[in-house]
Amino acid sequence: MKLLLTSAGIKNPSILEALLDLLGKPISECNALCIPTGMYPYRGGGAGAYRFISGTAASPLCELGWKSLGVLELTALPSVDQENWIPDVEETDALLVWGGDVLYLRRWMRESGLANLFGSLKKELVYVGVSAGSMVTTSCIGETYTNGKPPKEDDVESEFVLVDTPEGELSVNFTVAPGLGLVNFALLPHVGHERFPENSLLNSEIWASKLPVPLYALDDQTAIKVVDGTTEVISEGHWKLFNTKTS
Repeated sequence: MKLLLTSAGIKNPSILEALLDLLGKPISECNALCIPTGMYPYRGGGAGAYRFISGTAASPLCELGWKSLGVLELTALPSVDQENWIPDVEETDALLVWGGDVLYLRRWMRESGLANLFGSLKKELVYVGVSAGSMVTTSCIGETYTNGKPPKEDDVESEFVLVDTPEGELSVNFTVAPGLGLVNFALLPHVGHERFPENSLLNSEIWASKLPVPLYALDDQTAIKVVDGTTEVISEGHWKLFNTKTS
């Protein structure tokens, strides 16, 4: 399985070119399954999931012109016979994984059984993540909660940290948890975005210091391409790698 881990979808020609390279053929010849599950914990999450599926969200992905597009709803899979959905995953060309609450998405990746399939899927399959859909693939998740609290799970650790933002100091609940381990780094999306003032490059250094693995901080014009363990940054914007092992 190949990975294209984006902050905000296929936002520019460079990221689109990377996707086409991974697919190995035009998007119009590729079948895709989209996963909206991560959106549901938020107020208006159902509407957000619909915008993703219908191709009207701010992060381009479903609307790229796929040959066919199906919905893989993780919360439904435990109640469905595996022989009715696993072949769909095994045969598709791309998995399009939306953002939202990364810990909720991680939970349903596991409980649905999808996470157990990743090691056996065909090498040609392309996993395209957006925001939390990218973060969940990492070996260690570092997430900031400014409103509400993270889920209460045995492997989740959190602490309140006071950080600087353009609006002044902000108290942030920084949460650390194991990811799915498809890549050996952590990822912070939406760096510099006005909706996420805590995700600045300055604060990224704080988040990186609390993680046991290197952290890629990405703005919305940046993505990470991973093939056979080789990592390449694709960017028309700004990004930085914080390596906690050497800093």
